[in-house]
Amino acid sequence: MSIFLGIDIGTSGTKTLAIDERGRIVAEATELYPSYHPKPLWSEQDPEDWWQATIKTVRAVVKKAGKPGKKIKPGDVKAIGLSGQMHGSVFLDKQQRVIRRALLWNDQRTAAECEEIEQRAGGRRQLIKLVANPALTGFTAPKILWLRNHEPRNFARTVKVLLPKDDVRRRLTGEFATDVSDASGMLLLDVARRTWSKPLLSKLELDVDLFAPCYESEEVTGQLTREAAEALGLTTECKVVGGAGDCAAGAVGNGIVSRGTLSTSIGTSGIMFVHIDEVQVDPAGRLHTFCHAVRGKWHMMGVSLSGGGCLQWFRNQLCQAEIAAAKKSKTDPYSILTAEAEAVPAGSEGLFFLPYLSGERTPHADPDARACFIGLTLKHGRGHMVRAIMEGVAYAMRDSLAIIRELGAPVEQIRASGGGSRSPLWRQIQADAFGQPVVTLNAEEGPAYGAALLAAVGGGAYRDVVEACNATIRVVKETPVKKGPAAAYERGFPIYQQLYRSLKNDFKQIAALSS
Repeated sequence: MSIFLGIDIGTSGTKTLAIDERGRIVAEATELYPSYHPKPLWSEQDPEDWWQATIKTVRAVVKKAGKPGKKIKPGDVKAIGLSGQMHGSVFLDKQQRVIRRALLWNDQRTAAECEEIEQRAGGRRQLIKLVANPALTGFTAPKILWLRNHEPRNFARTVKVLLPKDDVRRRLTGEFATDVSDASGMLLLDVARRTWSKPLLSKLELDVDLFAPCYESEEVTGQLTREAAEALGLTTECKVVGGAGDCAAGAVGNGIVSRGTLSTSIGTSGIMFVHIDEVQVDPAGRLHTFCHAVRGKWHMMGVSLSGGGCLQWFRNQLCQAEIAAAKKSKTDPYSILTAEAEAVPAGSEGLFFLPYLSGERTPHADPDARACFIGLTLKHGRGHMVRAIMEGVAYAMRDSLAIIRELGAPVEQIRASGGGSRSPLWRQIQADAFGQPVVTLNAEEGPAYGAALLAAVGGGAYRDVVEACNATIRVVKETPVKKGPAAAYERGFPIYQQLYRSLKNDFKQIAALSS
């Protein structure tokens, strides 16, 4: 028996799942950990938490996997694929010790460093020519400059900068390595050539040796060390492949590996991801263009920094009684909130929600943007607010879809994934807001499943990533567009867009109050 593991180092926790040679999931496990927010809009994590979560989930999966009476052996696990939250920065000293907590993708402290990068590069347009993307606060390069500008002693100690999943790789294999999809989000990769941009590194006065060598996503980057194998309960014969950033790995897990397919993923954030065969860059820098986890292919992507995280925030901060009641009745508190939202008509009777809890990336690239309800009246209740949140997230993702369509990328099928895809109401809102049917798949495990498929390719179970996806992923349900709600969203979307434009300057003044 051959088993392949996918490990996803997520923002809220690490998920590991095991698949067999036919792509069937045989076990999975999740371990949660905290984030730290020392100041407003700062976001950090301790890399040691990722490693401990990796150990716990791998051991749990190996223990669970296998048929009754026929447990898998450590040697059955042939390869591991890694996925993880993109853009995060792990700073290591020459003894490979972590210098400080990692700065995460949703950390917004680097606005000044983004300006510095564009200035050093010769302007925004020139930067996009070099690395296909503008400087955004979530990316890794601004974090490195922030360390140099604000913590010079820590910067002086830094000899390597790794992405979250690649720090776990270091603990697994003893090797420094990354993959081209994840490296694309550092703002330091020549995306067209799939290698580090030495011209930009020179302009930023950063040494290329700070960064790990780049691999394609299915390439083998090493094998487990003796210490790692003992910690995980595996063998040193187990290979570790390049893997992918969570967005590209999630796309592999959704079969977004050919022209015309697009995924919409509502997890902590909201992602619009479309496969492209050739490099295509948004000259305005609203969309990201990154290397795909498919060898020699690329993708365009729009990111809303707060997707499902908006509903999670509402539940955690304002629905404690419902959480307690759900716990007693052993139900999901989200089901209570969703039932209330279902009773509200499309458009939430004039209530809008701007989902900018962490600032916003696509299309505004505005760390000062703030979330808000607009249009509240005495008629509105909690159900209206919940539905407005769902609709606001769908509108934010439609912002990205509109740009993808504007640039001429074909969108023949929209595949829904993430926590939002498990809600029939949220799927329907997406289909109606996008004006196009949304389908769901037999595989709903996202980045961890995609990482496991990459491991299966690297381990020899499939010839390439496209073959792996074609063999394992299929559409199981379609959510059609409803004319009435779709018409309501067609009227509401321009208003949603105008609300940001109207409030943009106010957001900057509000942000200044907490700086």
